Amino acid sequence: MNHKNITQVSEFFLHGFGVQPEVQRLLFPLFLSMYLFTLLGNGTIILLVHSDMQLFHTPMYFFLSHLALADLGLATAVVPKALQNLWSQKKTISYHGCLAQLYFYIIFGNTDSCLLAFMAYDRYVAICCPLKYSTIMSNKRCFQLVTLSWAISFFHSLIYTMLMSRVDFCDPGEIPHFLCDIYPVLDVSCSDTTVIDLLMMTEGVVEVLGQFVLVMMSYVFIFYAIIKMPSATRKRKAFSTCISHICVVVLFYATVSFVYFKPNSKLPERKDMVAAMMYTMVTPLLNPFIYTLRNNEIKAAMKRVFRKHFY
Repeated sequence: MNHKNITQVSEFFLHGFGVQPEVQRLLFPLFLSMYLFTLLGNGTIILLVHSDMQLFHTPMYFFLSHLALADLGLATAVVPKALQNLWSQKKTISYHGCLAQLYFYIIFGNTDSCLLAFMAYDRYVAICCPLKYSTIMSNKRCFQLVTLSWAISFFHSLIYTMLMSRVDFCDPGEIPHFLCDIYPVLDVSCSDTTVIDLLMMTEGVVEVLGQFVLVMMSYVFIFYAIIKMPSATRKRKAFSTCISHICVVVLFYATVSFVYFKPNSKLPERKDMVAAMMYTMVTPLLNPFIYTLRNNEIKAAMKRVFRKHFY
């Protein structure tokens, strides 16, 4: 460590989109369109679920409304700054802005992960314990699980943000990424980051992969229960209630695991940024369409809300 190079960095340079200006001009309308559709899709789900009491008191849609809120927050924590840097020649973010982005990025990303795990548990109870479903997944239990998701994410993010605020940085602070993520920011630090690295590979792995294991265990029991169903119609119906969630889970956890848990993950590469774009931009965009495209309950609720407010 060269202590002469340690300085009080007031801003960081985000060089994630190190492409030609012509390409940047194409990326800007693409990312802007994706963000606007993300706002529209997730905002519609939130308003719809909270406007229709039938959906609001259905656990799957109650969780889905909070997943939409987390997706909105995740995209908003990342995309507006990425758009600004694509538009501007000065691709910077202030020191405090970087910490703020990191804080909210971790909160919403981890809440996404928690909610996906609890949604898998909800499907497990619905298919494997249908007679006890209303008792186990009561309104109170759903509220407790959602509160737990946000609380875990809040404290998880607070710990990492406080640790990162104590890190010294080398000048210039050039981050080879389009957002302030933990590993890319640590890559330009001049401090001993052993504690944060150890925390990432213990607490971080246990939290994220623990939730992924809960999802996988839930679906092992679900598929076993579906296979045992005597009616082919019931099998198709049970599987159709899970397929949307499975698609979201695979897309989210595959890209997150690729970025954080592969060897040499501290060294950002172009493919890491593509994976980060998948779960910060693409997944929040696709989730509303994946969950609602073939969902008759959502369509029926939209008709009820439309008749209530416009007729």
